[in-house]
Amino acid sequence: MSATTSDLPFHLRDNYAPVLDEIDATDLEVVGELPAELSGRYFRNGANPHTGKSPHWFAGDGMIHGIRLRDGNAEWYRNRYVKTRSFTEGVSYIGDDGSVDLTIGVNNTHIVGHAGKILALVESSFPCELDRELETVGVHDFDGRLDSAMTAHPKTCPVTGELHFFGYSFAPPYLRYHRVDADGVLVQSESIDVSGPTMIHDFSITENHVVFMDLPIIFDFELAMQGSMPYRWDDDYGARVGIMPRGGSGSSGESADVRWFDVDPCYVFHPLNSFESGSKVIIDTARYPEMWRQTSAKFHDVAALHRWELDLETGKVSERGLDDRPIEFPRLADSRVGLANRFGYAVSTFGDTNATVKYDLEQDTSVVHDFGDAVVPGEPVFVAAEHGSAEDDGWLLQYVYDKSSDTSSFVVLDARDPSTEAVATVQLPRRIPYGFHGTWFAD
Repeated sequence: MSATTSDLPFHLRDNYAPVLDEIDATDLEVVGELPAELSGRYFRNGANPHTGKSPHWFAGDGMIHGIRLRDGNAEWYRNRYVKTRSFTEGVSYIGDDGSVDLTIGVNNTHIVGHAGKILALVESSFPCELDRELETVGVHDFDGRLDSAMTAHPKTCPVTGELHFFGYSFAPPYLRYHRVDADGVLVQSESIDVSGPTMIHDFSITENHVVFMDLPIIFDFELAMQGSMPYRWDDDYGARVGIMPRGGSGSSGESADVRWFDVDPCYVFHPLNSFESGSKVIIDTARYPEMWRQTSAKFHDVAALHRWELDLETGKVSERGLDDRPIEFPRLADSRVGLANRFGYAVSTFGDTNATVKYDLEQDTSVVHDFGDAVVPGEPVFVAAEHGSAEDDGWLLQYVYDKSSDTSSFVVLDARDPSTEAVATVQLPRRIPYGFHGTWFAD
């Protein structure tokens, strides 16, 4: 299949087009100097249909692209499919009778680590465990305790080591919240009352709370019957944010601990972070004013950095834009998840802009690394320096794609000032299709 065939949908052409084989390459060329303390593996997930075809960008098989760094060298690159039952047997997680099998999934969205396990994630299904060489181990359901799908965006508390996550469904219960202790044992599950079968891609935590977003992208049965992405914008659904104390109850009625705050209609795939400031919960997000009003097959709308302030004492809500440039894939230091953060990072790859953005939220300033017209960056992942003292002491890791040469590389930027020349660039042996989310796994 040609990567430039113009009559294909966008997610099957140009650098969205899948690569269909698994390869290994060693002793990769490095331009610049890799920091010696970057010893570990960077893995990034993305949708990559093994047949070369899929009905939507979000529907392709999971493929992990990994690079191994040690002692200032780039030892290897490899890519591996996440070999779920969807991949090996060609079966769907939704049966012909409408039943759902959570052991089946494409697991194409994120890859995270917790309690010694590496998990490939997709929001429709159970996690799939991989080893450090990217070989598939199998379904992980927390020893049979998990009773819903798992979001691709769990949050690890940097204070307790707990893993917080949720799963949503098009059938009741629409939303289930879960908490896993630092040893990997699922210790709490709660049903959370939402208005209907809403698509909830991500959420947030703070030091003492969990933050849910109940927004107007909803499941549509008729779209599902047509084989389309079964979610659409609904003007009548409303938009609200729920705050639940950690360890609280999500049960219905007067015993429920979730407080809901109405916000302006919008959609959010990815928050940057949430934290507490006095009686307020502050939530920074990449916010879309609307999404998928006409069709989910195209992404016409763009997101910008936006802040909600929810006052738990007065019940008041205030919201404002923090920046008007288009961004996505916001990230921050893992040590600041759920805590007050000064810095955040994102990509801006819309129109003529191809940049990595660093925000200083205290000073209300930003700097960019401009990659130029031809080079498109992916999600920036922050890795802290071993002996760093400031929040931004460290590096940003990301895959980038050069349209002019149809090649990809791995770039390391100085997170203190990413506008400067790259610290190091690793030439990769193949084009890496645009994908979703990644994680650094230190040795």
